[in-house]
Amino acid sequence: MTNSIQRVGVVGGGQMGAGIAEVCARAGLDTVVCEADAATARRARDRVATSLERAAERGKLDRLAAENALARLVFTSSLDDLADQHLVVEAATENADVKTEIFTALDKIVEDPAAILATNTSSLPVMRLGMATHRADRVLGLHFFNPVPVMPLVEIVTSLHTTAETAAAAEVFARDTLGKTVIRSKDRAGFVVNALLIPYLLAAVRMAESGFATPSDVDAGMELGCAHPMGPLKLADLIGLDTVASIAKSLYEEFKEPLYAPPPLLQRMVEAGLLGRKAGRGFHTYDRG
Repeated sequence: MTNSIQRVGVVGGGQMGAGIAEVCARAGLDTVVCEADAATARRARDRVATSLERAAERGKLDRLAAENALARLVFTSSLDDLADQHLVVEAATENADVKTEIFTALDKIVEDPAAILATNTSSLPVMRLGMATHRADRVLGLHFFNPVPVMPLVEIVTSLHTTAETAAAAEVFARDTLGKTVIRSKDRAGFVVNALLIPYLLAAVRMAESGFATPSDVDAGMELGCAHPMGPLKLADLIGLDTVASIAKSLYEEFKEPLYAPPPLLQRMVEAGLLGRKAGRGFHTYDRG
């Protein structure tokens, strides 16, 4: 199957949205990134430009290729600028109401009835977002992993309405155009990766919360005893403790299994703004510079 996706829109220019936009532009696709306002759109551009510059400095990307990738990107604060895209990937905050509102708007704005509307949600039901449109058969999950330019995996999540044609087109795009490895998942909270990962991270939080072991010892145990490249609490800090808590809540709401319930310590840390690496402090302390 040849790939007919040449123009991509990304809604949200945060860490994930900027990464998705970057890999699309590096793959030679004209890419439009939509943010809430002009100021956040400028920050999104700076985020991508910084990432491309670092890749060039480290020899991971030819400098001319980095410049060409940035030139393929357009940053806007108007969803109307996504009207002629073949694929739009929503990468907004992990909030069901926000995402539903975006999909309702995109359904009216994106002109091509064959265009695919995708969500990068970590845990929310794809079906809910699809039913906010009149094209649920063209809606699916394209779940990238952070940092997007480095992590090789994409989960394709199909709802009960997603057609085989839509899923196949998305797989060709992710695999052949972006060079990612693709796995398929049904539309259940957490999909494949987070349904396995989150209980592991929460077990580490509970261990630290109980005083059974320090965060440093928990991480050292898994890194040096199990050959994990990063301990669970460092990984939770990298993901963002607010994101971990949000995914855990979605999993618990769906399955009602105690292992998915976010521990009190995790919830208190989120309330305190101790969100991990992006905040400078979580289970460990980081240099925000």
